[in-house]
Amino acid sequence: MRKQPNIIYLFADQWRRHAVGHRGEDLVYTPHIDIFAKESMEFTQAVSTSPLCSPHRASLLTGKYPMSTGVFTNCKVGANVQLQSDERCISDVLKSNGYETGYIGKWHLDLPEKNMTNNPASGADGWDAYTPPGPKRHGFDYWYSYGAWDEHLSPHYWQDSPEKIQVDQWSVEHETDKAITFIKDQEDHQPFALFVSWNPPHSPFDDVPDKYKDLYKDTEMTFRENVTSDSFMVHTGETIDGGKETLLENQKNYFAAISGIDENFGRILHTLKEQGLDDNTIVVLTADHGELMGSHGLMAKHVWYEESIGVPFYIRWPQQITPKKSRSVIGSVDIMPTLLDLLNIAIPETVEGTSLLSTIMEDTEVSHKAFLCAYPGRKEILELFREEKLNNLAYGWRAIRTTNYLYVIHRGYTPGEQTIRLLYDFDEDPFQLHPQAFTACPTEGLAHELERELFAWLSSQKDPFLQD
Repeated sequence: MRKQPNIIYLFADQWRRHAVGHRGEDLVYTPHIDIFAKESMEFTQAVSTSPLCSPHRASLLTGKYPMSTGVFTNCKVGANVQLQSDERCISDVLKSNGYETGYIGKWHLDLPEKNMTNNPASGADGWDAYTPPGPKRHGFDYWYSYGAWDEHLSPHYWQDSPEKIQVDQWSVEHETDKAITFIKDQEDHQPFALFVSWNPPHSPFDDVPDKYKDLYKDTEMTFRENVTSDSFMVHTGETIDGGKETLLENQKNYFAAISGIDENFGRILHTLKEQGLDDNTIVVLTADHGELMGSHGLMAKHVWYEESIGVPFYIRWPQQITPKKSRSVIGSVDIMPTLLDLLNIAIPETVEGTSLLSTIMEDTEVSHKAFLCAYPGRKEILELFREEKLNNLAYGWRAIRTTNYLYVIHRGYTPGEQTIRLLYDFDEDPFQLHPQAFTACPTEGLAHELERELFAWLSSQKDPFLQD
């Protein structure tokens, strides 16, 4: 009998859907990914359920929404947020079904050690954490990881002891080296599941080897049509100095990192062919969330614009999945059930997402919808809510995304802000420059129907957003 297929799940941090060469949108050089895309099924409308690192990762692994996992913001100093050890993750399921499992790269789902002690034995600082062997690793056998740390040219990792492993190599290249070793070390009789989490192209954007920067040295860059401002602000409120001159440099470096990811992704694909594993390995290539890179005057993520929520999503299984494009919407919570269904493994009852197996294996488009959410998570905002004894989970924004539309309700990040409702039509307004705005709950039409669906989902989630 043919053994169960292997699975390699690779995801970059802050890589937007538009930044792939074959799409013809951003001027980015990705030859290996472009070839891979022709061999794969591409979800052209893939979105991040909650466009922030930790919430997405928790939803990816559990198939559950942030209200259910409790990971509503990043696992960081000052916030008691982490993925609980009793959650049933895809890695737990795969391990219990005979898979050899491995995790390499950024984890960002453990409580920062600085929340517990000023002097961790591991040397973890800031939002970082060493996750020891045990239930908090959720069934991953091989572990070469760290919590959250943004020094891409001099990264560090932990394995099975608190001894920090300091590296003098670009993180993407180093983690790919480890992934290749993992693949080559596998036994023929047992399937494996490897998750690789590359931190780039996450900022700092200039932390990328010169050989990739040189690819863009003489490139005449253009900005997206919704980059209409000369000043820019991060989603957390800080301004970015330097205007469009700095934005131009950031964009070139951002694309350079993606080109570096492309080259290292090609190395993994080459290894699969070299080892004779190509035909029986499912490869998924995607991201946490996107990067605004100046669109709408903003940088980073955590807002409802496509540059923030939209991610690339490719899945290849030679001779099993027919290469094609699908406009069916897939969100973070749908990934776990879809992959387990593809592997013919039972989906845990705890999962809240939906399997899109029929979209992958059949020539049918599913009119699936994604529900999106973002909660106030900044330290000063959390403190404000604590002082006023309010529930910060009732604020932020919630949205529903269909193939052609996005409907969003934003209550603001602090008490007293005016609630806004916006409807975007992507066929008419692909850059989200001209939304239809509503000052009150719409009583008819498409916006009314989408709000009813959104409220039904919020009710099922017992989301405090509905308190008013």
